[in-house]
Amino acid sequence: MEAEHTKFPHEVQKLISAQLALLPFAKTVETPFELFRVADTSVILHCINLRTYANWHQQVDARLFFQQLSEQFSADGWRLIHLWEDVWRQKKAVVLSRLRALAGRSERIPARLTQVRRIDRPTTDRFLEDNHLQVLTNVKYKYGLFLPARYFRVLSAGFRAELADCAELLVAVATFSHPRQITRDGIPHRSVELVRFANLRDCTVVGGLDKLLKAFVVDFQPDDIMTYADRDWSDGRSYEKLGFQRLGETEPQAFWLHPGEWVRHYPNRLPGGVTENENAAEEYIPVYNAGSLKFVKIYRDTARTDPPDGQE
Repeated sequence: MEAEHTKFPHEVQKLISAQLALLPFAKTVETPFELFRVADTSVILHCINLRTYANWHQQVDARLFFQQLSEQFSADGWRLIHLWEDVWRQKKAVVLSRLRALAGRSERIPARLTQVRRIDRPTTDRFLEDNHLQVLTNVKYKYGLFLPARYFRVLSAGFRAELADCAELLVAVATFSHPRQITRDGIPHRSVELVRFANLRDCTVVGGLDKLLKAFVVDFQPDDIMTYADRDWSDGRSYEKLGFQRLGETEPQAFWLHPGEWVRHYPNRLPGGVTENENAAEEYIPVYNAGSLKFVKIYRDTARTDPPDGQE
Protein backbone atom coordinates (compact mmCIF):
# COMPACT_ATOMS: atom_id res chain seq x y z
CA MET A 1 0.00 0.00 0.00
CA GLU A 2 2.85 2.39 0.76
CA ALA A 3 4.17 1.95 -2.77
CA GLU A 4 0.76 3.00 -4.11
CA HIS A 5 0.78 6.11 -1.93
CA THR A 6 4.19 7.24 -3.17
CA LYS A 7 3.85 6.29 -6.84
CA PHE A 8 2.65 9.73 -7.95
CA PRO A 9 5.43 11.92 -6.44
CA HIS A 10 8.09 9.42 -7.55
CA GLU A 11 6.75 9.53 -11.10
CA VAL A 12 6.81 13.32 -11.01
CA GLN A 13 10.38 13.33 -9.76
CA LYS A 14 11.51 10.83 -12.40
CA LEU A 15 9.89 12.51 -15.41
CA ILE A 16 10.69 16.09 -14.47
CA SER A 17 14.26 15.23 -13.48
CA ALA A 18 14.82 14.01 -17.05
CA GLN A 19 14.51 17.67 -18.11
CA LEU A 20 15.17 19.69 -14.94
CA ALA A 21 17.14 19.02 -11.79
CA LEU A 22 14.53 18.26 -9.11
CA LEU A 23 15.70 18.01 -5.52
CA PRO A 24 13.96 16.83 -2.33
CA PHE A 25 13.02 19.80 -0.17
CA ALA A 26 13.32 19.55 3.60
CA LYS A 27 9.90 20.09 5.14
CA THR A 28 9.71 23.22 7.25
CA VAL A 29 5.90 23.01 7.55
CA GLU A 30 3.46 20.25 8.36
CA THR A 31 2.18 18.62 5.19
CA PRO A 32 1.63 14.95 4.38
CA PHE A 33 2.67 15.52 0.76
CA GLU A 34 6.10 15.42 -0.87
CA LEU A 35 8.00 18.64 -1.57
CA PHE A 36 10.62 19.10 -4.30
CA ARG A 37 12.66 22.10 -5.34
CA VAL A 38 13.39 22.91 -8.98
CA ALA A 39 17.16 23.40 -8.80
CA ASP A 40 18.52 26.94 -9.26
CA THR A 41 15.04 28.45 -8.82
CA SER A 42 12.81 29.50 -5.94
CA VAL A 43 10.11 27.11 -7.18
CA ILE A 44 8.86 24.40 -4.81
CA LEU A 45 6.56 21.60 -6.02
CA HIS A 46 3.96 20.37 -3.54
CA CYS A 47 2.90 17.00 -4.99
CA ILE A 48 -0.61 16.18 -3.77
CA ASN A 49 -1.26 12.47 -4.03
CA LEU A 50 -5.02 11.88 -4.07
CA ARG A 51 -4.94 8.60 -2.15
CA THR A 52 -3.01 10.27 0.63
CA TYR A 53 -5.30 13.28 0.44
CA ALA A 54 -8.46 11.12 0.66
CA ASN A 55 -7.40 9.84 4.08
CA TRP A 56 -5.81 13.07 5.32
CA HIS A 57 -8.70 15.45 4.60
CA GLN A 58 -11.02 13.46 6.88
CA GLN A 59 -8.80 14.28 9.85
CA VAL A 60 -8.20 18.01 9.23
CA ASP A 61 -9.98 21.07 7.85
CA ALA A 62 -8.44 21.29 4.38
CA ARG A 63 -10.42 24.28 3.14
CA LEU A 64 -7.76 26.92 3.79
CA PHE A 65 -4.72 24.66 4.09
CA PHE A 66 -3.28 25.15 0.59
CA GLN A 67 -3.96 28.88 0.48
CA GLN A 68 -2.29 29.39 3.86
CA LEU A 69 0.64 27.21 2.87
CA SER A 70 1.19 29.34 -0.25
CA GLU A 71 1.32 32.45 1.94
CA GLN A 72 3.82 30.83 4.32
CA PHE A 73 6.19 29.89 1.52
CA SER A 74 5.78 33.28 -0.19
CA ALA A 75 6.73 35.05 3.04
CA ASP A 76 9.98 33.05 3.03
CA GLY A 77 10.75 33.94 -0.59
CA TRP A 78 9.58 30.67 -2.19
CA ARG A 79 7.08 30.17 -5.00
CA LEU A 80 4.98 27.17 -4.05
CA ILE A 81 3.18 25.22 -6.77
CA HIS A 82 0.45 22.84 -5.68
CA LEU A 83 0.68 20.02 -8.22
CA TRP A 84 -2.46 17.94 -7.80
CA GLU A 85 -2.34 14.39 -9.07
CA ASP A 86 -5.41 14.84 -11.29
CA VAL A 87 -3.79 17.84 -13.02
CA TRP A 88 -0.62 15.82 -13.59
CA ARG A 89 -2.57 12.89 -15.08
CA GLN A 90 -4.66 15.12 -17.35
CA LYS A 91 -2.10 17.73 -18.42
CA LYS A 92 1.35 16.23 -17.96
CA ALA A 93 2.87 17.92 -21.02
CA VAL A 94 1.54 21.34 -19.99
CA VAL A 95 2.89 20.90 -16.45
CA LEU A 96 6.34 20.04 -17.80
CA SER A 97 6.22 23.01 -20.17
CA ARG A 98 5.31 25.48 -17.41
CA LEU A 99 8.06 24.20 -15.15
CA ARG A 100 10.59 24.47 -17.95
CA ALA A 101 9.47 28.07 -18.53
CA LEU A 102 9.88 28.90 -14.83
CA ALA A 103 13.40 27.50 -15.03
CA GLY A 104 14.19 29.52 -18.18
CA ARG A 105 14.42 26.43 -20.39
CA SER A 106 11.72 27.16 -22.99
CA GLU A 107 12.01 28.50 -26.54
CA ARG A 108 12.05 32.30 -26.26
CA ILE A 109 10.22 34.28 -28.95
CA PRO A 110 10.32 38.11 -29.01
CA ALA A 111 6.76 39.44 -29.23
CA ARG A 112 7.91 42.11 -31.70
CA LEU A 113 8.34 39.34 -34.31
CA THR A 114 4.74 38.20 -33.95
CA GLN A 115 1.50 39.40 -35.50
CA VAL A 116 -1.77 39.92 -33.57
CA ARG A 117 -5.19 39.04 -34.90
CA ARG A 118 -8.52 37.81 -33.69
CA ILE A 119 -9.15 34.08 -33.94
CA ASP A 120 -12.24 31.87 -34.00
CA ARG A 121 -13.55 29.64 -31.24
CA PRO A 122 -12.39 26.26 -32.65
CA THR A 123 -8.83 27.59 -33.00
CA THR A 124 -8.96 29.06 -29.51
CA ASP A 125 -10.36 25.91 -27.91
CA ARG A 126 -7.81 23.63 -29.58
CA PHE A 127 -4.94 25.84 -28.48
CA LEU A 128 -6.09 26.19 -24.88
CA GLU A 129 -6.91 22.50 -24.55
CA ASP A 130 -3.32 21.70 -25.56
CA ASN A 131 -1.56 24.54 -23.75
CA HIS A 132 -3.54 25.62 -20.66
CA LEU A 133 -4.09 23.80 -17.37
CA GLN A 134 -7.65 24.94 -16.74
CA VAL A 135 -10.94 24.00 -18.38
CA LEU A 136 -12.32 25.75 -21.44
CA THR A 137 -14.76 28.62 -20.92
CA ASN A 138 -17.19 30.60 -23.05
CA VAL A 139 -15.63 33.96 -23.94
CA LYS A 140 -16.52 36.95 -26.08
CA TYR A 141 -13.18 37.95 -27.61
CA LYS A 142 -10.28 35.75 -28.72
CA TYR A 143 -6.85 36.96 -29.82
CA GLY A 144 -3.78 35.11 -31.05
CA LEU A 145 -0.11 35.87 -31.67
CA PHE A 146 1.32 34.35 -34.83
CA LEU A 147 5.01 33.88 -35.65
CA PRO A 148 5.57 34.10 -39.44
CA ALA A 149 7.75 31.41 -41.03
CA ARG A 150 10.45 33.97 -41.86
CA TYR A 151 11.14 34.23 -38.13
CA PHE A 152 11.24 30.52 -37.33
CA ARG A 153 15.01 31.03 -37.20
CA VAL A 154 14.64 32.19 -33.57
CA LEU A 155 13.53 28.66 -32.65
CA SER A 156 15.91 25.79 -31.98
CA ALA A 157 16.72 23.40 -34.83
CA GLY A 158 14.83 20.59 -33.12
CA PHE A 159 11.71 22.70 -32.74
CA ARG A 160 11.92 23.97 -36.35
CA ALA A 161 12.10 20.40 -37.64
CA GLU A 162 8.44 19.89 -36.71
CA LEU A 163 7.27 22.95 -38.62
CA ALA A 164 7.92 21.91 -42.21
CA ASP A 165 5.63 23.70 -44.71
CA CYS A 166 4.06 25.88 -41.99
CA ALA A 167 3.47 29.46 -43.10
CA GLU A 168 3.08 30.65 -39.51
CA LEU A 169 2.80 29.34 -35.97
CA LEU A 170 0.22 30.30 -33.34
CA VAL A 171 2.39 30.93 -30.28
CA ALA A 172 0.08 32.59 -27.73
CA VAL A 173 -3.63 33.13 -27.08
CA ALA A 174 -5.58 35.50 -24.82
CA THR A 175 -9.34 35.50 -24.29
CA PHE A 176 -11.57 38.22 -22.86
CA SER A 177 -15.09 38.43 -21.48
CA HIS A 178 -17.96 40.60 -22.65
CA PRO A 179 -17.69 44.10 -21.11
CA ARG A 180 -19.78 44.78 -18.02
CA GLN A 181 -20.50 47.88 -16.00
CA ILE A 182 -19.06 47.89 -12.48
CA THR A 183 -18.33 50.57 -9.89
CA ARG A 184 -14.79 51.19 -8.65
CA ASP A 185 -14.19 53.92 -6.05
CA GLY A 186 -17.70 55.23 -6.67
CA ILE A 187 -17.13 55.62 -10.42
CA PRO A 188 -18.81 53.42 -13.11
CA HIS A 189 -16.26 51.47 -15.12
CA ARG A 190 -16.66 49.50 -18.34
CA SER A 191 -14.70 46.47 -17.24
CA VAL A 192 -13.48 43.42 -19.15
CA GLU A 193 -11.97 40.24 -17.72
CA LEU A 194 -8.84 38.65 -19.14
CA VAL A 195 -10.09 35.07 -18.85
CA ARG A 196 -7.25 32.97 -20.21
CA PHE A 197 -3.70 33.46 -21.45
CA ALA A 198 -1.35 30.73 -22.63
CA ASN A 199 1.89 30.36 -24.51
CA LEU A 200 2.47 27.50 -26.92
CA ARG A 201 3.88 24.55 -25.01
CA ASP A 202 7.64 24.73 -24.52
CA CYS A 203 7.66 28.36 -25.70
CA THR A 204 7.70 31.73 -23.98
CA VAL A 205 6.67 34.74 -26.02
CA VAL A 206 8.61 37.54 -24.35
CA GLY A 207 6.22 40.47 -24.09
CA GLY A 208 3.41 38.39 -25.55
CA LEU A 209 0.68 39.14 -23.04
CA ASP A 210 1.52 42.85 -23.11
CA LYS A 211 1.16 42.89 -26.89
CA LEU A 212 -2.18 41.08 -26.77
CA LEU A 213 -3.52 43.43 -24.10
CA LYS A 214 -2.51 46.49 -26.10
CA ALA A 215 -4.20 45.14 -29.24
CA PHE A 216 -7.41 44.48 -27.31
CA VAL A 217 -7.37 47.94 -25.71
CA VAL A 218 -6.93 49.63 -29.10
CA ASP A 219 -9.89 47.67 -30.51
CA PHE A 220 -12.35 47.97 -27.61
CA GLN A 221 -11.01 50.65 -25.26
CA PRO A 222 -12.18 49.30 -21.88
CA ASP A 223 -11.97 51.40 -18.74
CA ASP A 224 -10.16 48.56 -17.04
CA ILE A 225 -9.14 44.93 -17.45
CA MET A 226 -9.31 42.59 -14.46
CA THR A 227 -8.02 39.07 -14.14
CA TYR A 228 -7.30 36.29 -11.66
CA ALA A 229 -4.01 34.52 -10.96
CA ASP A 230 -4.47 30.86 -10.01
CA ARG A 231 -2.76 30.60 -6.60
CA ASP A 232 -2.02 26.92 -7.16
CA TRP A 233 0.52 28.03 -9.75
CA SER A 234 1.01 31.80 -9.74
CA ASP A 235 2.04 34.53 -7.33
CA GLY A 236 0.79 37.22 -9.72
CA ARG A 237 4.15 38.91 -10.24
CA SER A 238 3.88 38.71 -14.03
CA TYR A 239 0.68 40.79 -13.87
CA GLU A 240 2.24 43.33 -11.55
CA LYS A 241 5.11 43.80 -14.03
CA LEU A 242 2.49 44.76 -16.63
CA GLY A 243 0.97 47.42 -14.40
CA PHE A 244 -1.85 45.42 -12.81
CA GLN A 245 -2.74 46.25 -9.22
CA ARG A 246 -3.58 43.53 -6.72
CA LEU A 247 -7.10 43.95 -5.34
CA GLY A 248 -7.19 40.96 -3.01
CA GLU A 249 -7.72 37.23 -3.05
CA THR A 250 -10.64 34.87 -3.45
CA GLU A 251 -11.66 32.03 -1.19
CA PRO A 252 -10.38 28.57 -2.18
CA GLN A 253 -12.56 26.89 -4.81
CA ALA A 254 -14.10 23.53 -3.92
CA PHE A 255 -14.19 20.68 -6.43
CA TRP A 256 -15.25 17.05 -6.27
CA LEU A 257 -12.95 14.28 -7.46
CA HIS A 258 -13.27 10.56 -7.86
CA PRO A 259 -9.75 9.08 -7.38
CA GLY A 260 -8.72 7.30 -10.54
CA GLU A 261 -10.91 9.36 -12.88
CA TRP A 262 -8.85 12.57 -12.63
CA VAL A 263 -11.81 14.79 -13.55
CA ARG A 264 -12.84 17.78 -11.42
CA HIS A 265 -16.52 18.52 -10.91
CA TYR A 266 -17.95 21.75 -9.54
CA PRO A 267 -20.33 21.59 -6.58
CA ASN A 268 -23.85 20.52 -7.62
CA ARG A 269 -22.49 19.29 -10.95
CA LEU A 270 -21.56 15.73 -10.09
CA PRO A 271 -22.24 13.22 -12.90
CA GLY A 272 -25.17 10.82 -12.94
CA GLY A 273 -27.40 13.07 -10.84
CA VAL A 274 -25.38 12.42 -7.68
CA THR A 275 -25.80 15.14 -5.05
CA GLU A 276 -23.10 16.41 -2.71
CA ASN A 277 -24.81 14.69 0.23
CA GLU A 278 -24.48 11.39 -1.58
CA ASN A 279 -20.86 11.86 -2.59
CA ALA A 280 -19.39 9.69 0.19
CA ALA A 281 -21.24 6.63 -1.07
CA GLU A 282 -20.03 7.41 -4.58
CA GLU A 283 -16.44 7.84 -3.34
CA TYR A 284 -16.13 11.46 -4.42
CA ILE A 285 -13.84 13.59 -2.30
CA PRO A 286 -13.85 17.39 -1.88
CA VAL A 287 -10.63 19.16 -2.83
CA TYR A 288 -9.80 22.82 -2.28
CA ASN A 289 -7.39 24.82 -4.37
CA ALA A 290 -5.34 27.71 -3.02
CA GLY A 291 -7.79 30.32 -4.27
CA SER A 292 -6.90 33.11 -6.69
CA LEU A 293 -5.35 36.56 -6.58
CA LYS A 294 -7.45 39.31 -8.19
CA PHE A 295 -5.80 42.04 -10.27
CA VAL A 296 -6.95 45.05 -12.26
CA LYS A 297 -5.29 47.41 -14.73
CA ILE A 298 -6.94 50.81 -15.17
CA TYR A 299 -7.21 52.34 -18.65
CA ARG A 300 -9.88 54.96 -17.91
CA ASP A 301 -7.57 57.95 -18.55
CA THR A 302 -6.84 56.82 -22.10
CA ALA A 303 -10.06 54.98 -22.98
CA ARG A 304 -13.16 56.47 -24.55
CA THR A 305 -16.38 56.36 -22.57
CA ASP A 306 -18.27 54.56 -25.34
CA PRO A 307 -17.03 51.68 -27.54
CA PRO A 308 -16.60 52.17 -31.27
CA ASP A 309 -19.80 51.57 -33.25
CA GLY A 310 -20.45 47.94 -34.13
CA GLN A 311 -17.74 46.54 -31.85
CA GLU A 312 -19.91 45.24 -29.01
